[in-house]
Amino acid sequence: MCGIIGYIGFKQSLPILMEGLRRLEYRGYDSTGVALIENGKIVVSKKAGKVSELQSELKNYSSPSTIGIGHTRWATHGAPTDANAHPHKDQNGTIALIHNGIIENYQTIKKKLLAEGHTFQSETDTEILSHFIGSLYEKTNDLFTATRLALTEVEGAYAILIISSKEKDKIIAARKGSPLVIGVGENEMFIASDATALISHTKKVVYLEDGEIVQISNNSFITKTITDEEIEKQVHELDLSFEQIEKSGYDHFMLKEIYEQPDSLTNSLRGRVLLEEGDAKLGGLEQVSDLLKNTNRIIITSCGTSWHSSLVGEYIIEQLAGIPVEVEYASEFRYRDPVINKNDVILAVSQSGETADTIAAIREAKRKGATALGIVNAVGSSIARETAAGVYIHAGPEIGVASTKAFTSQVAVFGLIGLLLGRQRGLQIDKGRIIASELLSLPDKIKKALQSADEVKQIVNEFKDSSHFLFLGRGTNFPTALEGALKLKEISYIHAEGYPAAEMKHGPIALIDNKMPVVFIAPKDMLYEKVMSNIQEVRARGGRIIAIANEDDHEIDEFAEFVIRVPRTLSYFGPIINIIPLQLLAYYMALARNCNVDQPRNLAKSVTVE
Repeated sequence: MCGIIGYIGFKQSLPILMEGLRRLEYRGYDSTGVALIENGKIVVSKKAGKVSELQSELKNYSSPSTIGIGHTRWATHGAPTDANAHPHKDQNGTIALIHNGIIENYQTIKKKLLAEGHTFQSETDTEILSHFIGSLYEKTNDLFTATRLALTEVEGAYAILIISSKEKDKIIAARKGSPLVIGVGENEMFIASDATALISHTKKVVYLEDGEIVQISNNSFITKTITDEEIEKQVHELDLSFEQIEKSGYDHFMLKEIYEQPDSLTNSLRGRVLLEEGDAKLGGLEQVSDLLKNTNRIIITSCGTSWHSSLVGEYIIEQLAGIPVEVEYASEFRYRDPVINKNDVILAVSQSGETADTIAAIREAKRKGATALGIVNAVGSSIARETAAGVYIHAGPEIGVASTKAFTSQVAVFGLIGLLLGRQRGLQIDKGRIIASELLSLPDKIKKALQSADEVKQIVNEFKDSSHFLFLGRGTNFPTALEGALKLKEISYIHAEGYPAAEMKHGPIALIDNKMPVVFIAPKDMLYEKVMSNIQEVRARGGRIIAIANEDDHEIDEFAEFVIRVPRTLSYFGPIINIIPLQLLAYYMALARNCNVDQPRNLAKSVTVE
């Protein structure tokens, strides 16, 4: 949520900032703005709405400025208005600041500033911070020092960029809890909340850590802690291409990412499946191999779609390895004072690797002596750096706010982890080979599942005006039902709920009538007859049944009004195949209802505040 971009160099900064803001649109936002240093003054342009609206307002404006900062805001303190949009100036109009995160003690700071005669133009915590830094700047006459001193008194999360009309050759940046990455160019420097905003300019990057503050000029940077200790930073090479973050001819990033899943899953599995040995090789976990082999409990913590994949992971690891697994919402984990033992392993799952609640859960687990491991997509992300070891899912950039390929790749990685731990704990080689073979077959099976698009469109035509959907599944397909419902509500704004099919009688059955579409995930597995009983219960009450079924299942035709057929797989991996038509259902339903597929209202791609 929120996007940050900054530039200092020898080129006109405004076009670079606007391009960066467009690259950051996928994160979710409701207002946008830029600040430049021009002719010795701070010039701010900001507007509620989309980047295109700000671009239209600035279309006839050409600035010679070679330094500037830009921001897309996702409203927290104050409504999405022009006044609340970033950047914000200080009392004297000398500095401009942009900010991701939340300043928790802003009210205390505001009272102090009001007593000193400050007046404010917005409802934001960010403007309070800009005034606070500005007041210290008057005393120190050094922007870096003023910012550092202010941050020693700030509580909360932040990623900030600041420029000053008095020091037009530098940008000050700092982070705590929200990501920032510096892009290193030739006589020019970039800084952003996300590497996607930098990739067209440079692949050389420096990741800032929590509690660090940096002064950036056009050809160098100086990094310290906010307690004034100097730090040496390493320059990394980005493994990301410009082409990867383009739509490549698709109408939306979400559709592109749905159809990328055969390739993204192949990349997640590549070199990790040992077919002859019936085993898996995960280099990122080798250093904690003994710990994993001997642990008595695994706790998986995550949010949103990653929480759904974690529920599937619980099934896989418990069934293949016999290790007790608990799945926790990261947002609740640290606040309930969880009982954690030093022999426990915490698995933190996040596509972005920047989810604030998941990072907080990791820190709570580490504080109590457990070992924290990560399953993330974004290389170099905060979770990747804060955990002792882990596994990258290698799904490639995911730009659409509604996660798709990350879900399937996360489940595949749980399959690899389950196989690895199972073989360590006595899983027979013959069963290991079956699982390994099935993992390798999944990309081709996804290709077949993607052929259901025409059937999905027919269903959309029938139900596009529905107000509610119910998704039901059992076993590993209960999380599939949760994920299918989440996708539909996220981008089509239809109220949808996922339930275990057996729980339908404990409440949801009261909702069923001839206007209620009910989606059953009903593969031919050991629970098939149970699900068929639930289908007949819905049918008896006039519910309209949509079934996700296997290619060779014709028994279900008698009971379901619509059937979408997908290939068979092992129950462990059913969610990887069965979610495909549900992703397509959400996508085409959103199109039919004229919704913004890639940027659904009120949502953000990476939730970097609690």
